[in-house]
Amino acid sequence: MAKILVTGAAGFIGYHTSERLLARGDEVVGLDNLNDYYDPTLKEARLARLTSQPGFRFVRLDLGDRAGMEQLFATERFDKVINLAAQAGVRYSLTNPHTYIDSNLVGFLHILEGCRHHGVKHLTYASSSSVYGANTAMPFSVHQNVDHPLSLYAATKKANELMAHTYSHLYGLPTTGLRFFTVYGPWGRPDMALFLFTKAILEGKPIDVFNHGKMQRDFTYIDDIVEGVIRTNDHVAPVNADWDSDSPDPATSKAPYRIYNIGNNNPVELMHLISTLEQALGRTAEKRLLPLQMGDVPATYADVEALVQDVGFAPKTPIETGVQRFVAWYVDYFSARQ
Repeated sequence: MAKILVTGAAGFIGYHTSERLLARGDEVVGLDNLNDYYDPTLKEARLARLTSQPGFRFVRLDLGDRAGMEQLFATERFDKVINLAAQAGVRYSLTNPHTYIDSNLVGFLHILEGCRHHGVKHLTYASSSSVYGANTAMPFSVHQNVDHPLSLYAATKKANELMAHTYSHLYGLPTTGLRFFTVYGPWGRPDMALFLFTKAILEGKPIDVFNHGKMQRDFTYIDDIVEGVIRTNDHVAPVNADWDSDSPDPATSKAPYRIYNIGNNNPVELMHLISTLEQALGRTAEKRLLPLQMGDVPATYADVEALVQDVGFAPKTPIETGVQRFVAWYVDYFSARQ
C-alpha cells in the first residue's frame, strides 16, 4: 500500500484514478480547488463518492497556494504523486490566458518543489496531445519534437514536460508525463464534445460541428486512461543509459524521465462519433457546420508503442462501447437530479 497524492481528485480523470487506487488498497489524499470552470455540482458529486470510501481524505487547496502546498507536502510525506490538476481547455485559453499560467506553470512548480524536498519516489503528471500542435506526421509519436504549440494551453503542457525534465536531471526526481488523447466516458467533463452533443441532442438543440465535420480524434475511454496512469505510476521512470545527445530522444533522458502517449491508437471521424451517439440516444442531431476554431487541430492519432513496450498496455475500448456507457451514465445521472 502506498500513500499517493492525486491532484484534481474531483475532476474527471482524477476521480476515476482515485477510485481505482482506493479499490486496490492505496491511501489517497485528494486535492482540488473545486473551481467553477464548469459546474462545481458535478465535481462535488464525484467527490462525495470518494469521501464515502475508507482510505480517502480530501484537501481543498489551490496548486498556486505556495505556502499551502509546502505545508501539505511537509505534513503528509507522500510516497508518490499523480498530478492531474490543471486548467484545461484549448478554447478557454484564448480568453483566459492568465489562469493557465497560475495553475499549469506556477502550480506545477509547487508540485515539483514538494516532490523534490520531501522524498517523493515518482511524479506522474498529465500532459496533453495538444503539445503536438503543428505536427502533421501521423500517428503522433513521443519520439517527435513538439516545438510548435498552437494554443497557450498546449504551450503550458509542453512547459510542464521541460520543467519536469529539469527536476529529473538536477535532483534525480523520477518523472513521467502522460499525453492524453481526447478522454471521454462516465462522469466526464461538460465542456467536452461528447457531453455537449448529448445534452444538446436530448434538449432538441443543434450541435456545433467544427471544421464542417472534417475532424479526427483519438477518442480514449476513461478506463483505459486510468489503467495507463496507474501502470506508469507503478513503473518508476528509469534513466535511458543509451540516450545520445547527438540524436536526442525527446521521450527519454539520461535522467529518470519518461513521456508516453495514452490514446486509443484508432482515430475516429467526428461524424462517426455523432452517428454512434445518435444510435445510442435513438435521436437524430441537428448539425450546425462551422469552420475550424482558432487553436484547434484537425486530427489527433496516438502512437502508443512506448507504452506497450514499457508497461505492457494499450487502450482498446471501441468507440461504440464507450459511447453507450457514457450515455447510460448521463441519462441515469441527470434523471436522478430531476
